[in-house]
Amino acid sequence: MTSVVSPISGISSDTRNELRPQVNHYIGIDVGTGSARACIMDDKGDIVGLASENIGLWQPQTGFYEQSTTNIWRCICTAVRRALAQHNIDSTTIRGIGFDATCSLAVFAQDTDEPVCVTGPHFDNRDGNDRNVILWLDHRPEEETNKINATNHNLLRYVGGKMSIEMEIPKVLWLKNHMPRELFDRCKFYDLTDALTHMATGTETRSFCSVVCKQGFVPVGVDGSVKGWQEDFLKAIGLEDLCEDNFKRMGGVDKVNGRYLTAGELVGTLSEKAAADMGLHPGIAVGSGVIDAYAGWIGTVGAKVELDEGTLDMETPRNDVSQAFTRLAAVAGTSTCHLAMSREPVFVNGVWGPYRDVVLPEYWMAEGGQSATGELLKHVIETHPAFHEAQALAETQNTNIYEYLNNHLREMAQSQDAPHVSWLGRHFFFYGDLFGNRSPIADANMRGSVIGLSSDKSIDSLALHYYGTMEFIALQTRQIVSAMNKAGHVLSSIFMSGSQCQNSILMELIAAACDMPVLIPRYVHAAVVHGAAMLGAKAASADSEGKTEPLWDIMDRFSKPGKMVKPSKDAYLKKLLETKYKVFLEQCESQQRYRREVDESVQGWKKAN
Repeated sequence: MTSVVSPISGISSDTRNELRPQVNHYIGIDVGTGSARACIMDDKGDIVGLASENIGLWQPQTGFYEQSTTNIWRCICTAVRRALAQHNIDSTTIRGIGFDATCSLAVFAQDTDEPVCVTGPHFDNRDGNDRNVILWLDHRPEEETNKINATNHNLLRYVGGKMSIEMEIPKVLWLKNHMPRELFDRCKFYDLTDALTHMATGTETRSFCSVVCKQGFVPVGVDGSVKGWQEDFLKAIGLEDLCEDNFKRMGGVDKVNGRYLTAGELVGTLSEKAAADMGLHPGIAVGSGVIDAYAGWIGTVGAKVELDEGTLDMETPRNDVSQAFTRLAAVAGTSTCHLAMSREPVFVNGVWGPYRDVVLPEYWMAEGGQSATGELLKHVIETHPAFHEAQALAETQNTNIYEYLNNHLREMAQSQDAPHVSWLGRHFFFYGDLFGNRSPIADANMRGSVIGLSSDKSIDSLALHYYGTMEFIALQTRQIVSAMNKAGHVLSSIFMSGSQCQNSILMELIAAACDMPVLIPRYVHAAVVHGAAMLGAKAASADSEGKTEPLWDIMDRFSKPGKMVKPSKDAYLKKLLETKYKVFLEQCESQQRYRREVDESVQGWKKAN
């Protein structure tokens, strides 16, 4: 009798019940803005189980976004159990676990290790929901952010010149300004990723990715940094409390009263309680986590590239780490993060970083971003008068609204004998910073503008607005890439991840606008959580002294080849997009100028009244 091997798991299904070959598995856990996902990766890098669970989100008032680590942990555990059950994965084969999450602030009590509510004015869980997480999207600390940036402290050089309202130090300062003092004094603070590794292992170890990228930590040896945390900065902004006991409430000083690790290094092992929650066995290696976008970098840029259909770039048996310097990872979801690695620090105005040690030791990362891409597309579509009609038609065709509108654009182009869908929007100019600008302007007050509005309320008009939004996303991607390359990066390709990869028109626009190939990963929906699983594999490789296999080697071994979208060779399309880019820049610059001129004209008006 011939044994049959499952194409998913590689496990023998021989009816004679022969011994199964040993297959090691690794779990990746990704906590995004709206859901917790778990994937099971085998020792070939294939995903053999994938499940997600929606997590709670509370908005007690405009601009406030809160979550709960208790709720998030429950969702993680449900997702892990379901992912294991999909293909009946033996839990004893799990060797490592890696976490990624949004860069949100999680708050616990020092004395009890229990969640501390971040909801004012009472901060006391009176509604039964221990909402102890201030989401990255939360914009409550506007005054605190302005105060921080007014210091012009040297560490701001390492966050693009300004600390973003999305980062965690402004949120900690807001809590100090609004919490009862005795409650604030009991708090300890984590990036959400570090909170999850803490809940999984019981350790207080922090990740360089979290503290360097989002909490104002400057690695020892960088620009004279001695302890990582900058005491003079914390005192200047009114957080001198955090300096006490060698910064214990933020994680301490490395090798003194704290421990800080690069991505995937061994944090510890899964505790008995956490293992019971997940349906696993205690003792599984847990890797140092990363912010979700960085897991997207890990899950995409190690792929071997398909130069032509069916042909792999195999001139060398493996990717060299230097190839990462030319590859921009664009991790697209609600927003889009643009990540690039370099051997030396590269400073780019409006681009966060450079950050040392956050993914690979001694290498530097830079992080640009668009505050809203997926959310922007959703907003533009859903606020148009023709949305409900289009949505109903999409449902009758058993497709989603985005694919329906893509098809509608192609039909419009055909009916108008247009050479390309971009022809349809040649006189429509949409600037889409409706949610502020993250890069390279770094201005949370930026907003949108439109030239070419008409009274048309039809689906044709909706499709045109939708196209204009995609064109804006592509042109702003070019603006970010151009700013990074002008400053010293050498980016020549874009490695995308996220559901937007399925949007063929958007991918073609990005490739054409940036004039560089766009690589789409095999696991379109799971590139980020796949990267988290690679962190678990790194942690599992630890030897008796705790030394682990280099992360790049793991990425090279486990990454899957993707599909390439080449930039258009159509000279007319290139010329059109070049012209549209000039208009885009004018819309960006003129908005800032208009605001300055208006602010100058009304200065003192409110006080006078």
